[in-house]
Amino acid sequence: MMTMRTKQSFLWCVWILLCRPCVGTFVVEKNNLKISSPQSLKGIYECAIGNFGVPKYGGTMIGAVVYPKTNQNGCKPFDASLSSKPGTFPSFVLIDRGECFFTLKAWNAQKAGAAAILVADDRTEPLITMDTPEEGNGAGNDDYVEKINIPSALISKSLGDNIKHALASGEMVNVNLDWREALPHPDERVEYEFWTSSNDECGPKCESELNFVKGFKGAAQLLEQKGFAKFTPHYITWYCPEAFILSQQCKSQCINNGRYCAPDPELDYKRGYNGRDVVIQNLRQVCFFKVANESGKPWQWWDYVTDFSIRCPMKENKYTQDCSDQVIKSLGVDLKKVKDCIGDPNANVENPVLNAEQDAQASCQKQQYSRQSVQVSKRPLSHQFV
Repeated sequence: MMTMRTKQSFLWCVWILLCRPCVGTFVVEKNNLKISSPQSLKGIYECAIGNFGVPKYGGTMIGAVVYPKTNQNGCKPFDASLSSKPGTFPSFVLIDRGECFFTLKAWNAQKAGAAAILVADDRTEPLITMDTPEEGNGAGNDDYVEKINIPSALISKSLGDNIKHALASGEMVNVNLDWREALPHPDERVEYEFWTSSNDECGPKCESELNFVKGFKGAAQLLEQKGFAKFTPHYITWYCPEAFILSQQCKSQCINNGRYCAPDPELDYKRGYNGRDVVIQNLRQVCFFKVANESGKPWQWWDYVTDFSIRCPMKENKYTQDCSDQVIKSLGVDLKKVKDCIGDPNANVENPVLNAEQDAQASCQKQQYSRQSVQVSKRPLSHQFV
């Protein structure tokens, strides 16, 4: 049976994989750091999880803090070993922030034998998530990033200063890193949302998304069937300004008198499929999920979107209602209920399903979503590299 640790690790990996295209205001994911000694520092503190290495999701790790006498920013290989001696706690090396990438600090600490790395912030500010450097930003040879397997955490400047003071006074600082609440969830079930589109003619982004859906489908269905996760797909829509409702551009990209629109797949409304086709298919996918969810089988959405992408691609001119109907029938889902949910796209009326999608977008407030983004329990992620 899949454990909570497996569930959290898996969903975290999916989140990290997909959140790069997202933009907006983000929430930093944190875990707890508990100091058991010395008495003057005893207590529970917040720390921010690094986006590299191997956090012990669902578990804890105890160690003794070591602050190197030289190379205190960890930007060069350590001359002395940081490995713990037999019979002692694993070594958690404390490193100062700045001068180089977080990942390089972790890699040098790992090579020296540290069991974990704590990075002390060099400024008084809210905690951020330590991320991996992006390609082409001066990171140089970053092959080492994939080899990092120790956990990392960023701690506040004040806590870092207090730990350094205690170590300088000859005291032992013992720390317990706790990842049991690393992912936010309202209960024992992780809830996550996937913002997407049925458009399959947007180049590499579409191909990447389709490959993800096909590859993740089996695991996503298992997580939902076992009660470990609750999944909700969402589709981004916009509306046509009232002054342009009668324009050809709005008519070709919108339904229900300009209320719900999507961009033209080829960015040319005079040829091929248009945004209106995409909105209708997005609506069909939302309605399919709604009907499947009401029948107690929400995981069938993954079957529908993968089957539709294979059997009804735009490039083969099969991105049609008839092809969609065939896929729905093959999955044993009530087609009439799906059609009732869709309603009449030509009518000058509101569609409650698409209204709900627009409300979901509005509820994100300052957050902005590009195609292919993920939220876990309503919370995306924040990143910095150094």
